Amino acid sequence: MKIGIVCYPTFGGSGVVATELGKALAKNGHQVHFITYQQPPRLDFFNENVFYHEVNIPSYPLFQYPPYESALASEMVNVVMNENVDLLHVHYAIPHASAAYMAKMILRSWGKCVPVVTTLHGTDITLVGKDASYEPVVTFSINESDGVTSVSEDLRKDTYRHFKINREIEVIPNFIDLTRFKRQQKDHFKTAICPNGEKLIVHTSNFRRVKRIDDAVMTFYHVRQQMPARLLLVGDGPERNRIQQLCRELGIHDDVRFLGKLDAVEEILSVADLFLMPSENESFGLAALEALACEVPLITSNAGGLPELNLQGVTGFLSNVGDVDDMVKNALYILNDDHLPTFKANALARAKEFELSKILPLYEQHYERVIEQARALRVYPVESHS
Repeated sequence: MKIGIVCYPTFGGSGVVATELGKALAKNGHQVHFITYQQPPRLDFFNENVFYHEVNIPSYPLFQYPPYESALASEMVNVVMNENVDLLHVHYAIPHASAAYMAKMILRSWGKCVPVVTTLHGTDITLVGKDASYEPVVTFSINESDGVTSVSEDLRKDTYRHFKINREIEVIPNFIDLTRFKRQQKDHFKTAICPNGEKLIVHTSNFRRVKRIDDAVMTFYHVRQQMPARLLLVGDGPERNRIQQLCRELGIHDDVRFLGKLDAVEEILSVADLFLMPSENESFGLAALEALACEVPLITSNAGGLPELNLQGVTGFLSNVGDVDDMVKNALYILNDDHLPTFKANALARAKEFELSKILPLYEQHYERVIEQARALRVYPVESHS
């Protein structure tokens, strides 16, 4: 099968999932064509079945904003025609699904039928999509997709709740590559960070307000008052300066390290004792799954799809959004040396349920159904371009 994948080439969840999915499909014998405005960070290996097509965005004085959606649709058309792609899989509704619809209509006028699968990842529905200026486009693009998937049941319900969707949305959860995300022996690294045997707490995110990093810092602040601990903050974004100032005001800046964006986050997770995700909303929580795979228990909010991943009292604990006191109590319970080994073992067992080899066939089966349905319904215009 020849598959075109469109995504945001970033460290964000949707870009990571799309890239890792494409790499896995290529290893499984499919030909994968990435179509993005720059090479995704995790597209870091050579495989004869992986191809990259850069979207060239023209810059003209006439345009105040570059016409990315039109450039993307044109590149999708070019790739489908030149590479004989069987299916387009677009990640994130805006603007990828609408651009894919435009490309599909152009291709259909030329006698080429290519189905489109749209995967909803979260903020394309829960944040951007709810904006009244985008809602008609999001609704139309989802309904006109030949297949639609979401990364959690909560996101699926949220989509039906806020949009007039008249088609089935299949839940295919995010996945983890356990050959990469696994606990490694990094004793020297742990000793360098925690020279006196302190417990190591980690948070990773894109440092936006929705991640509620304040709550992670305040949870650490209170935990540190009752046991020796250090905090690593991985990522970067608009909240970083404010959070650094908060750490200075609390007098904990020396025990908190800001590591910026890291690709090899599994090396950090390998030495962690606890992972914090107090987000206001998470459609799935891919970073939390990566932590589980590295045997790190979780303290999370109960927002969005997190209860579908973090099992209360088993892999960690869930608290109401903003309930720092409860997070502190639960963190201290997990970090107790009598409890921590059990939580770590449970974390790995839970991660294995989302192993790549179990999720990849779900996408392949979805592709096959969509392609078969498209073939059965194939209708060309009377006149088409040669």
